[in-house]
Amino acid sequence: MGGVVALAVIGGGAFFLLKGGDGKGDPAPSKESAAAQGQDKGQGDKPAPDAGGSAPPTGDQPMVTGWQTQTSREYKFRYDVPAKGEQWKLFPQDTMIAYTDEAGKPQITMRDTASFREGGCTSGANPNAIGEAGKGQLANVGTMGGDTSLSIQENARNWAGNWGFYAYGGKGNKPKIDVTPAKPWKVNGIDGWTATAKVTVANRPSQCVPATAIVKSIVEKLPDGSFHSWVIYADQGVPNALSEAQIDKIMGTVRPVKG
Repeated sequence: MGGVVALAVIGGGAFFLLKGGDGKGDPAPSKESAAAQGQDKGQGDKPAPDAGGSAPPTGDQPMVTGWQTQTSREYKFRYDVPAKGEQWKLFPQDTMIAYTDEAGKPQITMRDTASFREGGCTSGANPNAIGEAGKGQLANVGTMGGDTSLSIQENARNWAGNWGFYAYGGKGNKPKIDVTPAKPWKVNGIDGWTATAKVTVANRPSQCVPATAIVKSIVEKLPDGSFHSWVIYADQGVPNALSEAQIDKIMGTVRPVKG
């Protein structure tokens, strides 16, 4: 599921459901408080091991032999996805995935993206998407910034919850979102936090729209106080869907870009 379009001018803002929302009473993806998140460091999902079993390579070389590497110079992350032959596609850096409000204003965006099995489904859970919306990507990956008024743990949970909310329904067809507390993520030299959203889709205009989905985030704070973030969201329960182990293997290749 997803909308992909060249939007080089638009920034990577988010629609933060966990803090304030839009003032119309939209439910937060989870009832967990920021304080509770910080107390749960020893529980939940464990970070994926380094995909290559050693220090991540420098430059644009993949950690997994035969995979493709995507680099975000703006948001200082690099990650790998499987090869083109496995139906993964890297998009140019001026291409964004975006979901909009009813007036067409982007509410959430990511750039430096990759998608899995683009073009498989002719309908989608959220009609308010741009460009490639409704063409049925089974998974999308990308990078974005963050909200400096929130903690790193809140940013991790917001990105997981918000991408699940918009990619799988939006305000008009609200999915059910269950977001884990944020957990530390210390992989490949990243000192960040991660969260996972499990999504139950309410609007299924066809059987190729998934009944469920999963979203995973990584957020790190940069020396200047800003955040950089990475997200993967993936259909579940449909033919050719990524397993969570495959998602975690991709996630295990995320590494910082220095300089």
